[in-house]
Amino acid sequence: MSDHAVVSWQEAGKTVSARWRSENGSAPPKRVIVADDTLNADTAYHLACEGTAILWRGDYQNAKQLLQAMARRIDRKPRRSKTSLSGAKPSASVAEAFHLHRQAQAQRARTLGMLLLPFAAGHHLNLRRAPEVKPACEEAYGVAKEPYIASLRELLGLIGAHEWRKKGVRIDVLGGEIHPHYGVFSPVRGEYIQLVADAPLPSSDLAFDIGTGTGVLAAVLAKRGVRRIVATDQDPRALACARENLSALGFASQVQVIEADLFPQGKAPLIICNPPWIPARPSAAIEYAIYDPESRMLKGFLDGLAAHLSPGGEGWLILSDIAEHLGLRSRETLLTMIDQAGLQVIERRDIRPSHPKAADASDPLHAARSAEVTSLWRLASR
Repeated sequence: MSDHAVVSWQEAGKTVSARWRSENGSAPPKRVIVADDTLNADTAYHLACEGTAILWRGDYQNAKQLLQAMARRIDRKPRRSKTSLSGAKPSASVAEAFHLHRQAQAQRARTLGMLLLPFAAGHHLNLRRAPEVKPACEEAYGVAKEPYIASLRELLGLIGAHEWRKKGVRIDVLGGEIHPHYGVFSPVRGEYIQLVADAPLPSSDLAFDIGTGTGVLAAVLAKRGVRRIVATDQDPRALACARENLSALGFASQVQVIEADLFPQGKAPLIICNPPWIPARPSAAIEYAIYDPESRMLKGFLDGLAAHLSPGGEGWLILSDIAEHLGLRSRETLLTMIDQAGLQVIERRDIRPSHPKAADASDPLHAARSAEVTSLWRLASR
């Protein structure tokens, strides 16, 4: 186990160790106690808040209930102080509120991640009433030849991703489903897909899809009759996911999926990119589809676009303005980035999101989400 992180604990008077697994890269907990169904939620919550992990030896369904009870304790809204009620305390800016929200979510994840499960080789859970989790675990972890420890919260995420992969996400413009793999962002925001389906094609000969993810936008272009598409990504999970989806939809002969950091070699009359929309640091690998630290992917796409466009070609940038409403990037900054890359805006096509959070007034970021607009920027070389 020297090649992997290891978690250790005391049990039956002995020190026991096992491999530690964490998809978000969190370090193994330093303090671990063994517990079962006799542990109550208040004690579990306080232990987790103090940084003590709980290795579960009881009933699996009871562990799920315990996790839910811990979550309820975290989510209880604190009473408003007299200062805040009087209005004397200045309210946080939108950007500050966003960062505070992310800090709270990260702390919540750390606390709930302290409830651990013991897995045998082959991803088997030796707990009463435990489900079969091998398929979900293999999709994320691969084959397990040795025992390991992982959090219940992470396992529930793996199971949820496995169900999404089986069910798929219906894409109306394709007349079929996209099946996201674990760790690949699901195309549940259908409005940006509609933008790509409706924008006028500058050419049907060739297109590049930069950061293809599930392959959904490459599939939309193929459905629209683009004869050859090169789709790129640098994440092995995304590459496998895109190839599987495009093959299932019947577009494998039209779309070549290759590993690349942004652009493939050559030029194309249409280059499309849907980068992460929020310029902030991700706290887990899966969040790289949402958060783009210092707008690195956005800048990389814009700065390299002109050199890869054929004469008269267009670059399609799909981008929400959520970052503007969160105070993280201004419209002026975006336009300056476009101008400094030697590009001009031909047209901007806008659409309002229809996802549930846009109408959820209880969401801490409701003000930003309710004002959000997603745009397809048609760009050309100057």
